[in-house]
Amino acid sequence: MSEKVEYTEDNIRSLDWKEHIRMRPGMYIGKLGDGSSADDGIYILVKEVMDNSIDEFVMGNGKKIIVKLKDGSVSVRDFGRGIPLGKVVEVVSKMNTGGKYDSKAFKKSVGLNGVGTKAVNALSSYFKVQSFREKKKKTAEFERGVLIRESDLEDTDKENGTYVKFIPDNEIFKNYTYKNNYLEKLFWNYCYLNRGLSIYFNSKKFHSKHGLKDLLENNMDGDPLYPIIHLEGEDIEVAFTHTRSYGEDYSSFVNGQHTTQGGTHQSAFRESIAKVIKDFYGKYEAVDIRQSIVAAISIKVMEPVFESQTKTKLGSQEIEPGGKTVRAFIMDFLKEKLDNYLHRNPEVAQVLENKIKQSEKERKELSGIRKLARERAKKANLHNKKLRDCKIHFNDLKNERREETSLFITEGDSASGSITKSRDVATQAVFSLRGKPLNSFGLTKKVVYENEEFNLIQAALNIEDGLENLRYNNVIIATDADVDGMHIRLLLLTFFLQFFPDLVKKGHVKILQTPLFRVRNKKETFYCYSEEERKEAIEKLGKSAEITRFKGLGEISPDEFKHFIGENIRLEPVLVEKDQSIEEILTFYMGKNTSDRQNFIIDNLKFEEEIIKEEE
Repeated sequence: MSEKVEYTEDNIRSLDWKEHIRMRPGMYIGKLGDGSSADDGIYILVKEVMDNSIDEFVMGNGKKIIVKLKDGSVSVRDFGRGIPLGKVVEVVSKMNTGGKYDSKAFKKSVGLNGVGTKAVNALSSYFKVQSFREKKKKTAEFERGVLIRESDLEDTDKENGTYVKFIPDNEIFKNYTYKNNYLEKLFWNYCYLNRGLSIYFNSKKFHSKHGLKDLLENNMDGDPLYPIIHLEGEDIEVAFTHTRSYGEDYSSFVNGQHTTQGGTHQSAFRESIAKVIKDFYGKYEAVDIRQSIVAAISIKVMEPVFESQTKTKLGSQEIEPGGKTVRAFIMDFLKEKLDNYLHRNPEVAQVLENKIKQSEKERKELSGIRKLARERAKKANLHNKKLRDCKIHFNDLKNERREETSLFITEGDSASGSITKSRDVATQAVFSLRGKPLNSFGLTKKVVYENEEFNLIQAALNIEDGLENLRYNNVIIATDADVDGMHIRLLLLTFFLQFFPDLVKKGHVKILQTPLFRVRNKKETFYCYSEEERKEAIEKLGKSAEITRFKGLGEISPDEFKHFIGENIRLEPVLVEKDQSIEEILTFYMGKNTSDRQNFIIDNLKFEEEIIKEEE
């Protein structure tokens, strides 16, 4: 019988603002992470500070922002109006204090009620804020939200604005690393949405003249089939074209916020663009119209409602309280602007129609194969031959743990067995490969349905018709760190890049990092991912250390796997560089230049070889 727990006044406890943020950081910045995903907490900290500077630019104050990253610390200097000098400390340390409660001053702002910088302050081991205003300067410094220094007003000749410097607290963000790719994408998006703004990040300058048109041109894979259609109106901007790649690729924004998980505006755009184009031609299906589309949409909404504090998915149904719905607003805009554009540009309309006809033809040719493939996939999953599923999925929109959902794609029975036994059955699924996948480079989508492995992976992920109902947030390739494992990794990446490029572009595909060594004695055990970590572990444990080198995932026991796929999981995101074409990548790695590919694999395994030689 369980012990009775008393419930008295002593059980009631009030937390101050910083204690609450530090105890429940997920309520304010989403998942913590280690920097391997674009939505990890350390990037949200940067974004919360930047959002305030962007709001100043939107209000017509300051045309540049200077951002510096050095040794894990981040500083942001804007040239807006500066925080009112008498409120500098309160604005970054007192809840329910900020300028954004005045909807006239910040009608369609990015930041939300001044909560952001307070979260950054509470979650930083060091936080400094300075306001420059009317030839005066005010400085305040904090440690984990606690004020440690506050200056009197000082004279200054510096331009008006605000300076914030912070270091994420390593007690909360363990083993974090900022990736420049993610930061640069964040800064580019700010510039695309705020033409005329210049952001300086270390030695790089970010600036855009043509908004969303620039976004598509800079991020598109390959050449567009027709010139980018760029349409603008009050509180809305749209850009789109079609390419030769598969899938649908959308970038959506609300009030300058990148809504990576879409929302009501993105859904309305997908529906509206298909309907307007269908009405223009008087025929065709939405699935054929949207196939291979690359698009971006930005809208501004009064008092937007997001599904979380990190503002990655719009939930608002209306453009403003009591006003037109988001769906009607976007539909009406496209009915007028896009229809007019297609009538005025018949050559573009012809190219677009040819693309739609091609997609329709391919879909119809695949229809019979698709039906059989779905039945095979359903039968295979029913018999649980390939997929060990989890209980929660990424498309369970109301589940708090949906972001944690992962599918491990493994090679061999021993590795998949170990992961299956040690996984979290609520959020982690395992897909077991049988041998090496087919090299799909240069093949048509028909192979996705005819090849059992590819068909089952597609079915497991639920991505046949796009990412709208993706079942796992993380698609984790878990292969051995040897030549065969590297080859399997490349074959899987080829499959995803060839047929589901948006899965990679949206940051869902990752590589599982597993330890190369175990260093232990009777009291402690260290798992080491590099030679440097191995040496550090040996220094800590001394001569009594026992060293084991893992040569494959199958050698790691289920009990040990728990350490690597739980809280301490290390994932390396698969990133496509801004100036890289997917076609060029695939041609290099999976084309006929076999010697180049072999050299690539060997170069990436040199570290392994050096360790083996050292041990021998």
